[in-house]
Amino acid sequence: MELSTSQNRTMTATAQVATGFGRAHAKAILLGEHAVLHGSPALAVPVPRLGVTAVATRFPEPGATSVLLDGAVGAVPYPNEGLRQVADALTAGDGGWRIEVLLRCEIPAGRGLGSSAACARAAVLALADLLGRELDDRKLYELVQAAENVVHGRASGVDAITTGADSPLLFENGTAEQVRIGFDGLFVIADSGVAGQTKDAVRLVRNAFEQRPGTREQFVGTVSRLVRSAVRDLAEGNAAGFGRSMTECHAALRDIGVSTTLIDAMADAAVAAGALGAKVSGGGLGGCLVALVQRPEEAWWVSQAMCEASAVRTWTVGAGRFGRDER
Repeated sequence: MELSTSQNRTMTATAQVATGFGRAHAKAILLGEHAVLHGSPALAVPVPRLGVTAVATRFPEPGATSVLLDGAVGAVPYPNEGLRQVADALTAGDGGWRIEVLLRCEIPAGRGLGSSAACARAAVLALADLLGRELDDRKLYELVQAAENVVHGRASGVDAITTGADSPLLFENGTAEQVRIGFDGLFVIADSGVAGQTKDAVRLVRNAFEQRPGTREQFVGTVSRLVRSAVRDLAEGNAAGFGRSMTECHAALRDIGVSTTLIDAMADAAVAAGALGAKVSGGGLGGCLVALVQRPEEAWWVSQAMCEASAVRTWTVGAGRFGRDER
């Protein structure tokens, strides 16, 4: 049977359509936010239960070089100029195609959970898969970080790495090192329902340093000490000590101005309900609080207490069994 000219064109076009896939997940900073931009170490954990998937599809279209970015689920922080620039760089020289990247994001934006970095990582991986580009870890990090720097003005790099990690990481002097958690506690992450802007929080902290002499040294010194103490407590299985470091770190972040009345109330409620420690996580000025408990039943009580203090939702991640999420 002979095919018509239009049928031949349809089959040719269909044969040339290609797809690529990418995935990333959320992250939470346990200690070190803001101070990490000034030389302090920081400790972060992946949150695999909240993910982003990206599908990149290439359609033949003579003369086209466009990349369309779109989001389908949740408050997707892209399309974004930073990711557009990265996408253009990845697809440079591939004329004659129209490329669409569909992002499906489960991570609420503006909550300090790395939604922008996760979307960037998933999209970059999908584009690389589509185009047959081999990206080593360093190149992948550089591309995600380039997009992040446009979003946040100056990104620490913590999100760019942790949104692809499968274990807790200690960041120090531009490197990331896996750390061991020696206890079976649980981290309860509570969403305040208020979106914060990292760029605004970074500016607020910088202004505080400029206007109050000695503040920078005091803040960075305090946070650095707490991070190092917390890493030792993690390795030694000292959950109570780690919780105390979290609470002290929250106080330092509150004093520098990046917590809020709502976040403070959630932290107080968590500790009153039995949490070993609680602190704002991420840039602040809204976003999420993370609390540490030892047993699942305590996670439930702490979650309820934070919701009664106006948290809109919570997620629980097993600390000692990383990669396995618990409700």
